[in-house]
Amino acid sequence: MEEKYKEPLEYEKVSKLLTKYAIPSIIAMLVSALYNIVDQIFIGQGVGVLGNAATNVTFPLTTICTAIALLLGIGGASKCSLELGAKNSEKATKAAGNSICLMAVFGISLFIVVSIFLTPLLKFFGSTSEILPYAHTYTKITSIGLPFLIMSTGMSKLILADGRPKASMFCMLIGAVINTILNPLFILFLIWELLGLL
Repeated sequence: MEEKYKEPLEYEKVSKLLTKYAIPSIIAMLVSALYNIVDQIFIGQGVGVLGNAATNVTFPLTTICTAIALLLGIGGASKCSLELGAKNSEKATKAAGNSICLMAVFGISLFIVVSIFLTPLLKFFGSTSEILPYAHTYTKITSIGLPFLIMSTGMSKLILADGRPKASMFCMLIGAVINTILNPLFILFLIWELLGLL
């Protein structure tokens, strides 16, 4: 019984497992989609149309982060699941560890690249001279969180592979709550900097 409790994927019905894993994953993805909507609402109310345009110009950075996170997170989770299925817990741990290390390396590297080449990147993404000051200020602040975005998104896949879909979902929910709380503060700092108060 203890073995079954530890490894429900070995004995549980597929329909039950699908429900157990799919529902938290769907909720997590919906919450992730709401991040951008909440951002746009706060920025639209606090800064205006140019603020919304600036965040849309910088959105490719979020897409790049998500792509890196999913590449390493799902790749690591797949390898981890295969090794757990083969009863190689040591190799599974190593796969998860390698994935986390790569997430950290890519996250920090991306932050450094963005910090050094911020203005050329924003122009490449389509920023106009009118939008550039807003986009520059916004990205300068939010780029600090790029490594954390990669880590949180990627690690949620590793947690899912470990057989804890609810824990993965709660990680995303906590992120959404923090995002909602911090958004007004960041918008206030953005307005202050644009007005020359910082």
